[in-house]
Amino acid sequence: MPSSHNDRMKIALVQTHMSDSVDANLAHALEAMRTAAQSGAELIVFPEVQLSPFFPQYPGRDASRYAMRLDGPEARALQNECARLGVWASPNLYIERDGKRFDTSLLIDDRGRLVGTQEMIHIAQAEKFYEQDYYAPGDRGFQVFDTPMGRIAIVVCFDRHYPESIRTQALRGADLVLVPTANTTAEPAEMFDWEIKVQAFQNSVAVAMCNRCGVEGNMEFSGRSLVCGPNGETIAQAGAYDELLLADVDLGAVPAVRAGRPYTQLRRPDVYA
Repeated sequence: MPSSHNDRMKIALVQTHMSDSVDANLAHALEAMRTAAQSGAELIVFPEVQLSPFFPQYPGRDASRYAMRLDGPEARALQNECARLGVWASPNLYIERDGKRFDTSLLIDDRGRLVGTQEMIHIAQAEKFYEQDYYAPGDRGFQVFDTPMGRIAIVVCFDRHYPESIRTQALRGADLVLVPTANTTAEPAEMFDWEIKVQAFQNSVAVAMCNRCGVEGNMEFSGRSLVCGPNGETIAQAGAYDELLLADVDLGAVPAVRAGRPYTQLRRPDVYA
């Protein structure tokens, strides 16, 4: 692992399909972690609700069998694998806490410790995205985590459609924003690419968006996971199917880009509504 902040790092995005079986999805995730580690990845990122089918496509169902706990066996298995492989990982699980359930990303370090969590803040409610039937809105705000690789933040799926989300993380000093997501082929793929690239450019931050793929019920997930740099440039992009997308990201460039293009520093919040 790099010993100082803001260094070049290798990131792996596990773009994959999901089955109805939590155990099978977990086994697949652990195998992907091993492959990513063998490829030199230091940070491994997964799509949204990676251990279950995308149950929010159906309104009002009982999803209790997919609810997990931060101290449960699934999270522990992922933590143990991080420790065994000596890698960081950001899985996204359907987490139950304090009587509520959240769409939650974890950040696990290379010793298997839970560094922190990020819950989805804005909760969609639309056809095939009946997420308010299942997710409570995150009540802990946006988090930025100090790591040996740089400052890492997470913006969960629907949150990325709100410019305030990535902007808030950048203002808090994030070098890299991870976006676990569930984008479908029915949605505007090119627009979603540009949405990430423009926000990376405007906020001088690297962004890595990891998507699902495959067909589940009436939804086809589009893949096209994307890593872009702080100038909005595409570093790596996946195709439509299962793929381990590897990318070298220079987090050391982020502070220099931000200083040289001072969009965030010249903001005038006093005149914003």
